[in-house]
Amino acid sequence: MNRLFGRGKPKEPPPNLNDCISNIDSRGESMDKKIARLDADLKKYKDQMKKMREGPAKNQVKQKAMRVLKQKRMYENQREQLGQQSFNLEQQNYAIQSLKDTKTTVDAMKIGVKDFKKAYKHVNIDHIENMQDDLEDLMEQTNEIQEVMGRSYGMPELDDDELEAELDALGDELGLDEDASYLDDAVAAPSAPTSEPGGESSRGDVPVDEFGLPQIPQGAK
Repeated sequence: MNRLFGRGKPKEPPPNLNDCISNIDSRGESMDKKIARLDADLKKYKDQMKKMREGPAKNQVKQKAMRVLKQKRMYENQREQLGQQSFNLEQQNYAIQSLKDTKTTVDAMKIGVKDFKKAYKHVNIDHIENMQDDLEDLMEQTNEIQEVMGRSYGMPELDDDELEAELDALGDELGLDEDASYLDDAVAAPSAPTSEPGGESSRGDVPVDEFGLPQIPQGAK
């Protein structure tokens, strides 16, 4: 069959904007190099003409410079066109890529909404409210149990007025005890020795030694 009808040519891939932009930019760079060489030639011819006198030789160099200048203008126009084409393609490529990114974002949002709805089906607001009510009731019951467990037994019944009077009187007694405590400490403190170490002193009618202790009479055992 291939011999009779021939084999069809393989289909070429569709043009790619990035490849087109790359090719145009490459051509533009080649144009820039040509323009740079023509600028160098123009400078050389201008320097020659500055050193030459008016005449046929100078006119001939001038004609060469004019041809180079025309070529430069042509390349510059072509370079400007290529730059505009590259800019237009880049704008199109940017718009297409933005649309692709937008589509990707929208698709992701759709999936998120779908998952949210799927998860929300397992959430029952009435069940949550009932659970909160049950927790509140359990907390109240727990507080009641704690109050019952904290009750006191066997406490005598006392009148509030009597308790208040007793509390006031107790406060007065505590104040007196607190103020006179330093006197008790002063009475209980031992007296300082009045004699030099190594000497003798007396405490009342009983002689004492250097440390303030009663001396043992000589001959006593």
